Order: sequence, then C-alpha cells, then structure tokens
Amino acid sequence: MSAYNDFAAVYDRLMTDVDYKTRTDYLLKLFGKYGKTPALLLDLACGTGGFSNQMAKKGIEVIGVDMSEEMLGIARENAAAEGTDVLFLCQKAEELDLYGTVDGAICCMDSLNHITDIKKLKKAISKVSLFLEEDCLFIFDVNTVYKHENVLADNTFVIEEDGVYCVWQNEYDSKKLTTHIYLDFFCEQEDGSYLRFGEDFCERAYTDQELKEILEECGFEVVEIFGDMTNSPLSSTEERAIYITRKIR
Repeated sequence: MSAYNDFAAVYDRLMTDVDYKTRTDYLLKLFGKYGKTPALLLDLACGTGGFSNQMAKKGIEVIGVDMSEEMLGIARENAAAEGTDVLFLCQKAEELDLYGTVDGAICCMDSLNHITDIKKLKKAISKVSLFLEEDCLFIFDVNTVYKHENVLADNTFVIEEDGVYCVWQNEYDSKKLTTHIYLDFFCEQEDGSYLRFGEDFCERAYTDQELKEILEECGFEVVEIFGDMTNSPLSSTEERAIYITRKIR
C-alpha cells in the first residue's frame, strides 16, 4: 500500500464533495444513540484530519493516527488553521500503540478497505480493541462488495477539482475481491504549466461474514449495520456500509 506521499498534497482538493461536518454530526448521533459519546476519541487512518478537526470542534479530545507523515503534516496545518488541538501520531493501523485507552474510535472513508491482508486487518482491529475501553463503540465504514463489483469494477473515472485533473483507472479481481486503483494527476502550477505524477494503491472488499468473524475474534459485537449516512438497514445495492460495534471483552 502506498503511503500517499504525493497524493497528500492534492487530497483535500479532491475530497471537496465530502462534508466532514455533516458526517461528523452523523457519527456523533450514532454514539449518542447508545449513550456513548466519547470524551477521548481515536480517529484511525485520519488522513488530513477532516474528521479529527471536526470532532475537536465539538469539544472532544482526539488522537488522529495515520501511516503517512505527509498526510499528517497537512492535518497539522489544517488543525492550526481551524484552531483545534489534536494529537496526531504516525503509525500503521496494525501497529497502533497509544499512551492509554480511549472511550470511542472511528475509522472513516473506507480506510479499512486499504488493508488488503486479512491478517493485518485482524491485527488492526485487535489493536483498536486493546486501546478501547470495554462497552465503548468502534464505528467504521467500508466500501461494499457491491461497490467493488459494480461501481469501481474495471471502470475509469475523470475528476477535475480546483486546478487538479485526475484520471482514475481500476482493475478488479473478482476472485480476491480486490480493486487496484491507478491515479494519474495533472496539477496546475502558478506559471500555468501542469505537474504530472502518479499514485496507485489497492482496496479489498470484505464480506459481512468476514468482518463479523474478525470483530468477534477481537472482542467486538456488531450492534447495527447501516447504509451510508442513514439509520436504515444495509440494502443489497449500498456502496458504503456503516458498522456500529461495541467492545464486549
């Protein structure tokens, strides 16, 4: 998996369609629904800190963890601009090592799909369990098998946002349920020229059964599974699934 070093510089410009405030409010409603609004929250695979900073604005103490120092550099810049105080740590999810426990955890925007080795995924979730207090919630989302098979598939997309032109090409492996993603970027410079660079990474779709088995082995129970940004059960054509899980041991 790439550390997204070059990608970090353009990530926020390509994610302008993500409403972090609305999504943060949604997550907090889910925590509140079960009376588990956290005081100290782990934001695993936090990227440039979109969720971390929004959570901090709500008065929650946040630890943001990501494997890319470049992403975290931008996250710190964003935190300074937003006036938030977030502790950012550079760690791989499967090597998570905190100073103590937290009473809530999130992992957003299909970050767990980027862990394509099921053993490493289990290790990452076991690490969340290790540092999450008992009876507290771990809420995460994943891209569904449906999305990998029918939306990402072998398709090509073109994205143009704020001086960045991106060609996104996918290669789907139906046996492994993986999608290799190739990104070609063309970034406009101050002199009007364009800088070109590439990035590639892989996502894996995990079945509901696979996730439930891993969660159970790591001491979690699945409380509910919703469609993206809803309080409704997951449909067969849902592209993103929201898992609300509770640590029970």
